[in-house]
Amino acid sequence: MQSKTTVLRESFVPRSIESIKQFLVSNMVTIMFVILSVLGYKVSGMTPFLFFMDITARISRNAFLVLALIIPVMAGMGLNFSIVLGAMAAQAVVIFVTHWGIGGLPGIVLAVALVTPLAALLGFLTGTLFNRTKGQEMIAGLILGYFAQGVYELIFLQLVGSLIPMSNPRLIMGSGVGVRTTIDLTGGLKYGLDWPGQYWGNDLLLRPTLPWTALGLSVLLALVLLAYQLRAEKRKRWSIPRMVASMVGIVVIAAWSIVQIRSNSQINWIRVPLLTWLVIGAACVGLHFFSKTKLGQDMRSVGQNRHVAAVAGIDVNRVRIKAIILSMVMAAWGHIIFLQNLGTFSTYGSHEQVGLYSAAALLIGGATVAKASIKHAVLGTILFHTLFIVAPAAGRQLFGDAQIGEYFRVFVAYGVIGITLAMHAWKHVLQSRSDAKPSGTEH
Repeated sequence: MQSKTTVLRESFVPRSIESIKQFLVSNMVTIMFVILSVLGYKVSGMTPFLFFMDITARISRNAFLVLALIIPVMAGMGLNFSIVLGAMAAQAVVIFVTHWGIGGLPGIVLAVALVTPLAALLGFLTGTLFNRTKGQEMIAGLILGYFAQGVYELIFLQLVGSLIPMSNPRLIMGSGVGVRTTIDLTGGLKYGLDWPGQYWGNDLLLRPTLPWTALGLSVLLALVLLAYQLRAEKRKRWSIPRMVASMVGIVVIAAWSIVQIRSNSQINWIRVPLLTWLVIGAACVGLHFFSKTKLGQDMRSVGQNRHVAAVAGIDVNRVRIKAIILSMVMAAWGHIIFLQNLGTFSTYGSHEQVGLYSAAALLIGGATVAKASIKHAVLGTILFHTLFIVAPAAGRQLFGDAQIGEYFRVFVAYGVIGITLAMHAWKHVLQSRSDAKPSGTEH
């Protein structure tokens, strides 16, 4: 007869190994990019000040765009590469608001108000197209983006200044027809959301330092986590290991913040655009509660099985159109945030990679074409842009040539999408094989 210890060991160890294996398979994409980011940072030789300054700006300008991809995934439509149409609408509105000379936060509010109905119309047309190409939404979105690029260039290269009156030497080419290839938002919409206090000379509360922001965020996360544990039903509460790990992470962030504040390091010079981060946070909270509404539950039902959803009385086509409309509007808002943070943009090129970069960030965070959440978007934005920051510097350190570092940047920007999709496909194959294995034979 086996001892009690032997029986426990045989029942616990295989289960532990299986759970670890399952965790690694489910998160292998994210784990790989965490390792690449850490190694890239070590090799790059970047100082913490330069890294945190760059990553803070990149999170501010890109996070909202990545969040715009979540709703179509929820509705079973995959990665919405057609958000490039929302970006085009945002650039068109920004050009006209700049022409009218309305800057700062009022200009941002006006741009958002004007772009919302335009993006909603584009979302309706795109959703109608996707309903005719069910199962091929991602490739249809890519092709639609190329088609819209031609229409966009026709309008702003040929019609603006001729059929569409606009006489502004800052925006119009010397011939009087067509918008210049580069638009400078300085003195207008630049930092209109990031730094609205520049117009009345008070920005202390709207642009706190990074350590103070991190400290406040850690306190807020701790309070939210404790409130959730107290109010949630027992079966929905986090497990003790997960709770402990989360609290340890929060304590580490708070301790790092306090050390930076007391040491008066260069990191205290980094300013955080608090209003922009509040807008991003509001989008995260809005998406969380939206998923619990009837429309959100209908989208989940459609995403899981369109036929079952239709039998249950859900208008599948209408729900899919609404998902694309919401995604397109969020993409337009996100691109306005992107442009005002950047301060200058290429009229005919700044929108081209919006869909690809946002999709890559979402996938790196652990999402798939069938499942995506807020945590995937936030984590993916951080990891993707961390690698985007350190890759060129690491390339220069490894090969001793600055130009090779730029090639490395291009490789990361484009190659990461193919690698991520391939790894997700491999993970799907491994899970399918695991599910196909017989659980055992009964005698």
